[in-house]
Amino acid sequence: MENSIQGADSRLQGRMHPRPKFEELDYQKTALGELILRRRTILALENREVYEIILGDAFLMSSLFTTVEEELSRLGLAAAEKGFPGERLDVVVGGLGLGYTAKEALALSSVSSLLVVDYLQPVIEWHQKGMVPLGPELTGDSRCRFVHGDFFDLALRGAGETSFDPNEADRQFHAILLDIDHSPANLLHERHAEFYGAEGLRRFAEKIKPGGIFGLWSDDPPEESFLKALQEVFADCESHIVSFHNPLQGKESKSTVYLARRD
Repeated sequence: MENSIQGADSRLQGRMHPRPKFEELDYQKTALGELILRRRTILALENREVYEIILGDAFLMSSLFTTVEEELSRLGLAAAEKGFPGERLDVVVGGLGLGYTAKEALALSSVSSLLVVDYLQPVIEWHQKGMVPLGPELTGDSRCRFVHGDFFDLALRGAGETSFDPNEADRQFHAILLDIDHSPANLLHERHAEFYGAEGLRRFAEKIKPGGIFGLWSDDPPEESFLKALQEVFADCESHIVSFHNPLQGKESKSTVYLARRD
């Protein structure tokens, strides 16, 4: 009888004090603006719990929309496997976010090592502290290592000058996957613009093994100017339109994944 009363009390307390519909889990001031990690419960989606990252005025990522981030890994690493049949792959992911691109990469047994480069130390700490859902999974995989650094600064440095791997200055990779800016034309910071031109891409390509893959997520449709820059530097390139369901709007949305192979 006592257990029944305790159970009823627990259920009543749950109804009286449900999890908040909106929680700010962390707030940090950074060089790029105010950084916020928040969690909210969407009643219209059967109380689905969603994690979101906000940087300044920019909405960086939501766990509600992860299809394109995951497809970046699937498409990019499938292309890398074709270029290096039977080899174990060394991979870089630029931009940690909520970890979905990295998670999909680690799902492949062909991936030998994964470096995830992020400029924002608090984002790395969210994963290390288990504050986001994929944190324990990524930190618990011995193939995965977080690198606190500026992806674009590292990308544009000369060969042998530095690498995405702080322990090996001239290291090259089978695939480098980038998910930081909204698109090549819609940047989080204006200093990233140099990377997306032909000269910037040419310097960056030295970090990729010959035959290796560069993959890029973009929230915009394919951009001819960026494709032209890719064509000047890489042996071949292509863009993929990736559709995904938007449950909040009840319709399909679209983003782009670019792939380019180094000669």
